[in-house]
Amino acid sequence: MFTAHTIRKDERARKIGNLIAVNQQYSDIWREIYDRPELARVLGKDADLKKQPVSDQEQFFVKMLIQHLQTVHWAMKMGVFVRIQGLQKDVREFFALPIPKAVWENIKPFQDSNFVRFIEETRAIPQP
Repeated sequence: MFTAHTIRKDERARKIGNLIAVNQQYSDIWREIYDRPELARVLGKDADLKKQPVSDQEQFFVKMLIQHLQTVHWAMKMGVFVRIQGLQKDVREFFALPIPKAVWENIKPFQDSNFVRFIEETRAIPQP
């Protein structure tokens, strides 16, 4: 009984440690928006990609976020990470933006099929 309790406690500590590490990575990625104002257009709902296509810097930034999201998704599926409340809403809103949506469509064929299914199913959930 003591061993089972210790294992559960260690598992919780590991998940919390993973959460702290992921939050640090998330903060580091988003800090780029503040350090490089030219990336702010990524979050623009009215970004006109016909007038001004996605820049290399914007594409790289969105790819970093997608890679981070894929890591979080994988960790949650494997049970080594806590569930994040509101993740689906964040994903749906992010991929509704013109630049993230365009980048996603370009890189989607190269992504893990389970991750693609998660993103596509989440995007299909109607906005409240």
